[in-house]
Amino acid sequence: MQDPIDLYFWPTPNGWKVSIALEEMGLPYTLHLVDIRKGDQFKPDFLAISPNNRMPAIVDPQGPDGAPIGIFESGAILQYLARKTGHFCGPTERDRIAVDQWLMWQMGGLGPMAGQAHHFQKYAPQLDPPQDLPYAKDRYRNEVARLYGVLDRQLARHRYVAGDFYSIADMAIWGWASLWEGQQQVLDDKPNMARWLDELSARPAVQRGRALAAELRDGKPHDKDAQKLLFGKKD
Repeated sequence: MQDPIDLYFWPTPNGWKVSIALEEMGLPYTLHLVDIRKGDQFKPDFLAISPNNRMPAIVDPQGPDGAPIGIFESGAILQYLARKTGHFCGPTERDRIAVDQWLMWQMGGLGPMAGQAHHFQKYAPQLDPPQDLPYAKDRYRNEVARLYGVLDRQLARHRYVAGDFYSIADMAIWGWASLWEGQQQVLDDKPNMARWLDELSARPAVQRGRALAAELRDGKPHDKDAQKLLFGKKD
């Protein structure tokens, strides 16, 4: 029987990737909150697992050859969990290549661009002094719109992102895509993406993973101390 995996988490789109995967795969886990507003991501114990001071991270007490292993980077965690369980990585080698492609698309494209869109539209204007930058807002809003166009065209051809099977690529993309309104996007011209969002949002495991510590995601402006920790210069 699998011992609980230690999940180091905060309720963000990147955190949801792993909480959803653990729920979908039926793996037991112990939750460890990493309050990024208070600087928990810089504590030595966490840095020993995630040297890039970013959550999520996991420690699996039953890693390769039965020895414990710590893993950081959400995409790497998803790939590890899919290999460990043999689920949600695609039934054939061609399918697994497709999953990896779309997972990398999220990691290198949608996640960073949507994150910047959120930052410049929501957080930057609240900074002291305010940073209300029309160029940055337009730049990232337009790039996210382009990426969602890519996603919609892919979903016109397939039920799910990597094909006609649900995978870790869907789990990775859903969290960011579910926040399309906060990125100032529209779905009127993206019916396939809208259909896919509705289908994934109805999955019980997605709902459980999204609900994890949801009360801590209050949407209130960050105070100055939290702003420095989240957006200030770090070594």
